[in-house]
Amino acid sequence: MAAGVQDYNRTEFDRLNEIKGHLEIALLEKHFLQEELRKLREETNAEMLKQELEKERQRRLELEQRFQEVLKTRAEEPPPQQPPKGPATTQTNHGSDKRSQMMRSRVQKWFYDRFGEYVEDFRFQPEESAVETEEPLSARRLTENMRRLKRGAKPVTSFVKNLSALSDWYSIYTSAIAFIVYMNAVWHGWAIPMFLFLAILRLSLNYLIARGWRIQWSIVPEVSEVAEPPKEDLTVSEKFQLVLDVAQKAQNLFGKMADILEKIKNLFMWVQPEITQKLYIALWAVFLASCFFPYRIVGLMMGLYAGIKFFLIDFIFKRCPRLRAKYDTPYIIWTNLPTDPQLKERSAAAVTRRLQTTSSRSYVGTSTPAGVSRDEDTGRFHGTKKGNFHEIFNLTENERPLPVCENGWRCCLINRDRKMPTDYIRNGVLYVTENYLCFESSKSGSSKRNKVIKLMDITDIQKYKVLSVLPGSGMGIAVSTPSTQKPLVFGAMVHRDEAFETIFSQYVKITSAAASSSDS
Repeated sequence: MAAGVQDYNRTEFDRLNEIKGHLEIALLEKHFLQEELRKLREETNAEMLKQELEKERQRRLELEQRFQEVLKTRAEEPPPQQPPKGPATTQTNHGSDKRSQMMRSRVQKWFYDRFGEYVEDFRFQPEESAVETEEPLSARRLTENMRRLKRGAKPVTSFVKNLSALSDWYSIYTSAIAFIVYMNAVWHGWAIPMFLFLAILRLSLNYLIARGWRIQWSIVPEVSEVAEPPKEDLTVSEKFQLVLDVAQKAQNLFGKMADILEKIKNLFMWVQPEITQKLYIALWAVFLASCFFPYRIVGLMMGLYAGIKFFLIDFIFKRCPRLRAKYDTPYIIWTNLPTDPQLKERSAAAVTRRLQTTSSRSYVGTSTPAGVSRDEDTGRFHGTKKGNFHEIFNLTENERPLPVCENGWRCCLINRDRKMPTDYIRNGVLYVTENYLCFESSKSGSSKRNKVIKLMDITDIQKYKVLSVLPGSGMGIAVSTPSTQKPLVFGAMVHRDEAFETIFSQYVKITSAAASSSDS
């Protein structure tokens, strides 16, 4: 009977969890539908503005056409006849004026018919600011753009792979032939014609491939990927996962591009003077060589160096990383160039070192008051925003945060044993001491909402992933204790791995010390 009641309670709990999951999915669908509705409204407003703009353009064109027609008719019309003012001489003068006006109008008409179109091309008109309409977010459009980007970048990636294969001597015969041909062309001054001939040859092969010929001109064999058919209907979770995947790829790609651009900028801005000095000396050497030596000799020297470096030296350096780290100057310069985040970290580390040295000097210079030990005096420096550390968590005065987490790790405590939403999730800061794991809540001033866990009472600790739809291994730590039915989860931790290593190492240290003392 008791087993049946437990099974019934479990099924009810599973049903509640299932209903909760459906409710979250419904909320996400409602959010996406609201966003699509807002974008559709904006799009309809943009369409109305475009229609009005087109109408105004048509009106302007019609007015310009009418104006041109009026000018033509005025040019073709004869001048008004004037009443005779005198004898026959005035009539002959009037006839000659009339003939000259007719000839002028004919010449103007002929000139406009012949060159009017070219004259209209040079007429200045104000620029029209065309507003590009942004497409709404669509999973189908997103996947199609990803495939287009992959297909567009395929020739560049294949070219880079073939160059790397030539340098790595992937095919010995191909690399040997390329090395001999290149060095011979450089020696005889045919390097530029050789590259132009290779470009013409490649265009000719592309023409034959476009005509249906099957030609494969690649050192590395191309791996044909199976094209996945596009899905017609995607669920909200699949759309969310797709957006996260694209965002992660874009983040990594933009990060690599930013690193390259920042390194080039820092190289020319003398951020690392010892590295930029080498480039400065090299540029001066090349400049002086170009001034005193003929261009043929300078080109021959640079071409021979490039061929030997590409085909021989790089091959040796890639096989021997220690030699490359010692003697490959371009590689050493590139790897030692810092990026902007690295410069910020260095400046922050330098500032912290200065503060530590000044604080240590001031602390050594000041004498502690009588009756107070040095441990008690140093304990005053370890406090939280609400007060001293040991007073916040009701611990002894010798319990202080470890040096790794003096400021703590910001996170949220997820207590799945609680039913109320206010007690289910709490935002705060996590600290680790020699014997305790302390969580300080940021919402309430009382210590009742804080959590103190003794490291000896922990039965299990592991990394945890709060949301399964997110990529990666998660940003949470699950801690199991005998007093809780479900593990306590510290989620939304930016430095999750550092916190986990610190807690786990301190836990192992405490448990091993307790085991050794019990054995003795």
